[in-house]
Amino acid sequence: MILCTGNSARSQIAEGLLRHFHGDSFEVLSAGVEPSFVRPEAIQVMSEIGIDISSQRSKSVDEFLTQKFDYVITVCDNANEHCPIFPGAPMRIHWSVADPASVGGDEPIKLAAFRQARTELQRRLTEFATGV
Repeated sequence: MILCTGNSARSQIAEGLLRHFHGDSFEVLSAGVEPSFVRPEAIQVMSEIGIDISSQRSKSVDEFLTQKFDYVITVCDNANEHCPIFPGAPMRIHWSVADPASVGGDEPIKLAAFRQARTELQRRLTEFATGV
């Protein structure tokens, strides 16, 4: 389970990356403590590297409160602070990834922030997947 606040950018990107590169090893889901919508910039920057997340949807963590997970990865401080307790005592991992959706400016500046988040998440997920 990958958690973020809105399940709109970082967790959606992470879900797409982990599923694409390590889907044979992990069943991956993402959710938010305050779900909203999948940001078009997240869809765009993932499309740039050949990963289609356009069918993903923003989901509430409440949908998964009774589900058991081996790992719960929070990708923002707010989600880490508000992460519920899941059954089975999953291993908790926290990565404080800057929120690309909070970056102001024109489209190139915003997309650069989403690309930076994608790069950081891909690096961290690769390290995670190879270390498990």
